Amino acid sequence: MVSSRILREEKGAFYTPQIWVELSQKYLADVLGEDWQDEYYIWDCAAGTGNLLAGLTNKYNIWASTLDRQDVDVIKDRIQNEANLLESHVFQFDFLNDDFSKLPEGLQKIINDAEKRKKLVIYINPPYAEATTARTIAGTGENKTGVSTKHKMNQLYKDKIGSASNEVFALFMTKIYDKIPDAKLAQFSKLKFVQGTNFSKFRNFFQAKYLNGFIVRANTFDNVKGNFPIGFTVWDLSQKEQMKSIRCAIIEPDGKKIGQKKFYGKLPQSINRWIKSFDTKNGKAIAFMENPAPDFQNNKFLNITTLVGTRHVNYYAFTPENIFEGCIYFSVRQAISQTWLNDRDQFLTPNKKWEKDTSFQNDCLAFTLFHGQNRISAEDGTNHWIPFSESEIDAKDKFESNFMSKFIAGKLKSNGSLIHKLRTTPLAFSEEAKAVFEAGKILWIYYHQQEDINVNASLYDIRACFQGRNAKGRMNSKSKDKKYMKLIDNLRNKLKILAKKIEAKVYEYGFLKT
Repeated sequence: MVSSRILREEKGAFYTPQIWVELSQKYLADVLGEDWQDEYYIWDCAAGTGNLLAGLTNKYNIWASTLDRQDVDVIKDRIQNEANLLESHVFQFDFLNDDFSKLPEGLQKIINDAEKRKKLVIYINPPYAEATTARTIAGTGENKTGVSTKHKMNQLYKDKIGSASNEVFALFMTKIYDKIPDAKLAQFSKLKFVQGTNFSKFRNFFQAKYLNGFIVRANTFDNVKGNFPIGFTVWDLSQKEQMKSIRCAIIEPDGKKIGQKKFYGKLPQSINRWIKSFDTKNGKAIAFMENPAPDFQNNKFLNITTLVGTRHVNYYAFTPENIFEGCIYFSVRQAISQTWLNDRDQFLTPNKKWEKDTSFQNDCLAFTLFHGQNRISAEDGTNHWIPFSESEIDAKDKFESNFMSKFIAGKLKSNGSLIHKLRTTPLAFSEEAKAVFEAGKILWIYYHQQEDINVNASLYDIRACFQGRNAKGRMNSKSKDKKYMKLIDNLRNKLKILAKKIEAKVYEYGFLKT
């Protein structure tokens, strides 16, 4: 039996909180004028039980349609309890499959009249469901069968909007734009249609003038748990403009405006395209890095391991010739924490300034060596990433590989064919990076004081040793060893300080736009 949650996800029953209903109607008044409800027609073509229409005053200009007959009955029951709507203007209609000939005659006359259509506002909170979810990407769930492909609009517009056709809300936008030209569109939705990499084709198709909008936390909506923004945006479909960027007011859950955020529709190529140019696969790899989709929500998948992973993404092969580029990629994506505001922000191909900034490059190397998502393990093969020599940490025995400590000391010889000639002098680290190395060294020394250790252990192995794993094989978040906890906490605090230093360069060099 299908759960009620899955049914609600597929149908988009994420009910709009009253605070955002009221604010959206205020924004419409700001854009269209105080008398907009008397001067414009309103059609909510994804009305659900009609809560988005609460507060509207001119029932003669309002139309509401919904997919389910039971929702129509709920709305009509609300009319009996003084909801300000006309029963004859409330009807069952499958927007993504039904033809407009099935619409009530009064609404058809508006849509078919070029002048009246200019006064029509499509006011909606359409479904957010998509064929692929975060659980699918992580390998813990399955695609939602038929979420988008069961709709006629998917096949009709797939060639025009590409991957965006997997999103139900994008299909709503596309049909409205195509079949109801010159109208106004006022909608709640994710902002991925503005800046998502999978929506580039959609943005070439959907060209309209942005009028105004705001963003709020997704989890303020019923049944939405994601840590991302939901926007209310207003568009004039009669004015054809490329979606280069939009500004939205940032609204906190209490309704207070705390600033603005810019979303970019036209961006440089992604950081994944940039890193690909250094992924030569020449020579023997000393580690592999997963390159997930280039936004904050996918940073949780970004990691470095000894072996190639199994997900269907590119795995960057670290070799002596491309270590700095790989560490820069890793660091700029991990140095800034994910928030609900930056969740969909795209990491980009940088400008050329980073190439001469050896201090930045060295900071990124230090950050990568000691970050928790560096999951290189001696259990999977030779660990080439030990950042210290045996004598520095009083190791119990000789390491299988001294590659990284020699690389840092400038003692590796160039074979003359490297993209970047190996530095023949020790790397000069910033004070922040030196503090990270010192905190890491103390941790390594403490590990080598224990019994029955793996002399070639990586930081990941050291963490696993002290923290242990649960029944599912996942590493525990804490250890019973108090000294270890003090040392690992110190390392993490030093990493945070280094991350702040790297963060400034992330924006200066264009890896992210403000």
